[in-house]
Amino acid sequence: MNLHEQLGALEVGVDQLIQAVVAPQASNIPETSAQAAPSQASALNHAAPARAQDTAGETAAAHDKAQSEAPQVPDTVQAQAVTPEEKPTLSIGRPSQNEITMTIAGKTVSLHPEQIGQLIEELSNARASMAPEPPMGVPRGWRFVSTKNPVMAVQKQSNGDRTLVLRHTGHGWVPFTFTPDIVIQMYAMLTQR
Repeated sequence: MNLHEQLGALEVGVDQLIQAVVAPQASNIPETSAQAAPSQASALNHAAPARAQDTAGETAAAHDKAQSEAPQVPDTVQAQAVTPEEKPTLSIGRPSQNEITMTIAGKTVSLHPEQIGQLIEELSNARASMAPEPPMGVPRGWRFVSTKNPVMAVQKQSNGDRTLVLRHTGHGWVPFTFTPDIVIQMYAMLTQR
């Protein structure tokens, strides 16, 4: 399985997890976009009689294509209603060294190293824009994996800043940008005895 197929499998897995949580809630919404498509086609038919047959045919073909490409969610997943006061839980398992499983609301997805890397990257990008920020100090009891002598790359920016990219064995490539004064402070910290 190549990387694109694995990414596709991850997207389908994430879509299935989302469907497991969202599908029961969507049943309470009076009209979904799939239900709105026929009424929109009907409005187009009234507005442009010359194209009415083509528009309806295109709408039906697009709807059929979307249905065939949509991930198929088992009826049992859609039947699992989550009440507003009962939030779905996330559990993570590790059945083998190169695999983890994630279960949300009773739906389990298996992730392999490339998929886990993509998930870490997506979560990291999302977390960077959230509040509150991670603590400024190292939290007491924090568990971590340290990468000894990581592979690194440095780029000089036009404003004098330096971007240092380090390869962590768990997080992948992690970029940091430093202003010149911080580069000097970092050098002093790294060379003091």
